[in-house]
Amino acid sequence: MALTEDIKSLLPHREPFLFVDAIISADEKGCVCEHTFTENEFFFKGHFPEYPVVPGVILCETMAQAGGAALRYLNIVPADGLFFFATLDKVKFRNQVRPGDKVRMEIEFLRNSPKMIKQSGKAYVGDTLCAEAEWMCLVGSAN
Repeated sequence: MALTEDIKSLLPHREPFLFVDAIISADEKGCVCEHTFTENEFFFKGHFPEYPVVPGVILCETMAQAGGAALRYLNIVPADGLFFFATLDKVKFRNQVRPGDKVRMEIEFLRNSPKMIKQSGKAYVGDTLCAEAEWMCLVGSAN
């Protein structure tokens, strides 16, 4: 499936704010994607210098990027569409994600339309559930 360079053709995000390395699987029901958080991530300098942890909001962004990349990969949403968070619900942080951790995002597609996307996801490190959430994104354009 799609690897980092291919992901750049699917998402408008770029480093240091691109949080999808690969799409492992994707179909009309959902997807599985991965991202490894390296020790060089910009937010570790301040969150927290002595004990770096991926901020929860970044985990939510990572799951949403995974879902968006897969929808583009499957040609379910337009290639020129931009996704903007509209809601973020049922968010739970269950375990820390640290530098060097490979996060597996399991995303379920709940509803897709030309102007709105609703998804839910879980983020794991190994078999450990680290975060879960449900979100809705509005689909807009850069024009």
